Amino acid sequence: MIDISEEDISKGKLIALLSYVTIFGALLAIFLNVERKNPFVAFHTRQGLGLWITYMLIGLIIYPLDILMVYYAFWLFIGALIINGMIGAISGKLYSVPFFGGYYQKILKSIGG
Repeated sequence: MIDISEEDISKGKLIALLSYVTIFGALLAIFLNVERKNPFVAFHTRQGLGLWITYMLIGLIIYPLDILMVYYAFWLFIGALIINGMIGAISGKLYSVPFFGGYYQKILKSIGG
């Protein structure tokens, strides 16, 4: 478990939330956290960036299928994961997003920390 102070959480909530708002928000959150090295922001930045990369990769696979039902299911699934991450950021918790969160922390460990 990561040891994070209440001060880090309160100072990093907005930037952590930003990391879930599009791929550009995740990249901006990375750059905003370069000097601060806030571990709370780093955790959520890895989660947000991982979700957006997953969104793009799976999107490339399902796009050629041209099946509307698959698109809707995919958007609903990714949307639910993004909302889950946003709730964690707003509430000041270090909840990994379901299914992929642990992998994001391992694969993207060099980001922000």
